[in-house]
Amino acid sequence: METSAARLWSFRRYSASCGLLLLPAIVWNVAFASFLPPAFQPAEFWRNIPNVLAFSENTLRVAVFVLPFCMPLRLNTQRERTGILVFAAGSVLYFASWLALIAFPASSWATSAVGFLAPAYTPIVWLFGLALLGGRLFWGHIYRWWVYLVLALLFDLSHVSHAFIVYSRNYPA
Repeated sequence: METSAARLWSFRRYSASCGLLLLPAIVWNVAFASFLPPAFQPAEFWRNIPNVLAFSENTLRVAVFVLPFCMPLRLNTQRERTGILVFAAGSVLYFASWLALIAFPASSWATSAVGFLAPAYTPIVWLFGLALLGGRLFWGHIYRWWVYLVLALLFDLSHVSHAFIVYSRNYPA
């Protein structure tokens, strides 16, 4: 029979996951998405996106956002310490890309491909940081850190492709 101390240890073990690092981005998205320019609002952003792209992007999004909750958050190795720094820098870039679009939606930055797509391509920096941090899972020994990186790259590629379709539709050349 499992003791309450053993259950508490088990909970603590799983509560210290890399997934905790995703919470600020998730909260940010929920809190500020409605302030983004009209092209980013769900009805417009998801309009006429090819089904295969939408399915791929959403499936990869689930993998990229669930897998970190299966990775212990540790800062023991140089790779993990580098990972937290890369994650922090990437998060700052990501939040700044949103702020630029929210504060200056009609600027040359916000209406350029580089500026419009920034919220789609900057996550690769913090996702790379998560890949470096998540060198293993709570269970099993087959997993390697680059597996998450490959999933993150595929997700970001699909997300940028989606955002580029929206950009092209809203800012034709």
